[in-house]
Amino acid sequence: MTTATLQTVSEADRRATWLELFFDLAFAAAIAEVGSVLSGDYSLRGLLQFGFLFLLIWSAWVGHTLFSSRFDTDDLVQRVLTLAQMFAVAVMAVNAEGPLGGRTSAGFAAAYAALRLVLMAQYLRARFQERARDLVTGHAMVVGAGAVVWLASAFIGAPVRFVLWGLALALDLGAPVVLHARTGGRPHHPAHLPERFGLFTLILLGESLAAMMTGMKHQEYWSTPAAAAAAAGIGVAFAIWWCYFHVLRAASPRPVQSPREAMQQRRWASAHLPLGLGIALTAIGVEQVIAHGGSHPLSREGTWVLSIGGAVVLAALAGLAGNLPGTGPVNARPGWALAGLVLAAGIVGTSLPPVLLLLLLLGSGLLLIALHGPAEGGAARISG
Repeated sequence: MTTATLQTVSEADRRATWLELFFDLAFAAAIAEVGSVLSGDYSLRGLLQFGFLFLLIWSAWVGHTLFSSRFDTDDLVQRVLTLAQMFAVAVMAVNAEGPLGGRTSAGFAAAYAALRLVLMAQYLRARFQERARDLVTGHAMVVGAGAVVWLASAFIGAPVRFVLWGLALALDLGAPVVLHARTGGRPHHPAHLPERFGLFTLILLGESLAAMMTGMKHQEYWSTPAAAAAAAGIGVAFAIWWCYFHVLRAASPRPVQSPREAMQQRRWASAHLPLGLGIALTAIGVEQVIAHGGSHPLSREGTWVLSIGGAVVLAALAGLAGNLPGTGPVNARPGWALAGLVLAAGIVGTSLPPVLLLLLLLGSGLLLIALHGPAEGGAARISG
């Protein structure tokens, strides 16, 4: 194919391609690499660094996914550009270690800038579609401007580097929303976009199981608390899967037919950031608990990080429940209440065996499943 033919959002059979699935694996490896850094510094300081790096990895994945949902092609040029992005993700992963003000973080920022420049090139290729020209031109300009700032930050030391990061993040995360509102946007494919976010969530759950298995390797002689921690951790991952895919049906096709539903879709997509971050934090926390035998308390900061991860997952599920495109108003208060309970338990129970916190998190997920099942006809609903 010598001429790129952009796929349209009206294609009824639009599904994730094999290239997109291969692309996801690069991000799975990057998240695992960043997670290994947090495992070595399981503290609030480690959480802040992990959260920042995770945000950039997630932003890189979302940028490619949102482009593909509207303008994906299956020609040689698109495949080469995707390969270039995968290489940039690999460079980001190997530069995840070290302090944010150091040399490795400069390499991380430079690799992220390169990835965004490739995304800009992809948007520029889509300019020949006349009815989407304003949208793709605006995205290309914003992505390119942010990439220049990220690249400049790699050559400037802290604290100026951190100021540039804040400016670049504002461009990357805020400008697309403004562009969408001003240009009228172009709808994403009603089946492809939810499927892509669902697949990414599934990959994160798979990474969480891998982290738990790492914790299991530290157990030569299994104690009852260690076995309970391992079982509870896997149960938590299963409960998240059940809530996301069967209670909420968050990955089901959802046409967007009104401005209100378009706003719901943006909030639905945004809720995946805390969901993914919470899954990763919880998995690393479970790994730590299992490695410590289940009964030995984590450090105070470690317990806080674990409770924050679990609370963020529950809050994100509540956020998804209230912003499922195509559904009516829902009441997500049970999820918010359970998130507050898990957070409070982690703060006041730092001297308790951490397996109890895992059991509380598992119980919270099971309670959501028991209280709020899928509605008739497959429509997702959580009501209080």
